[in-house]
Amino acid sequence: MANESYRLTLKSTYEESERIPDFVNDLQSRSSLNEDETSTLMLLLSEAVTNAIEHGNQNDEDKNVDVSILIDKDAITSIVSDEGEGFDPSAVKDPLKEENLLDVGGRGIFLIRELSDTFEFEDEGRTVRFTIKRQQ
Repeated sequence: MANESYRLTLKSTYEESERIPDFVNDLQSRSSLNEDETSTLMLLLSEAVTNAIEHGNQNDEDKNVDVSILIDKDAITSIVSDEGEGFDPSAVKDPLKEENLLDVGGRGIFLIRELSDTFEFEDEGRTVRFTIKRQQ
């Protein structure tokens, strides 16, 4: 299987984030993604894009969110970048700790960390990269 790459650029609005399901469904129809991979990718991309719009770009419609997907025989790698100020990823609270259970934030990052096989921040917190291993 040859490497496949896909890109999507979104304005920082919630309406634009609603393009993610169609984007991922289109990926599935044009690539080798199975149903489980498609569902996981859709959930994780939705979380990452929502975080980029809300926290990264502060809902500034003049700023973009860039999504890149690389699919090969072993993994699906996703990169989501915003044009915000960046942040310190170590400052994100663990939403499962008792003192944070009622807090609103931190669940999207937690979900991405838990459901992906690798997860990292780049570019001072403006970019998140995560990988889902392919089901052989």
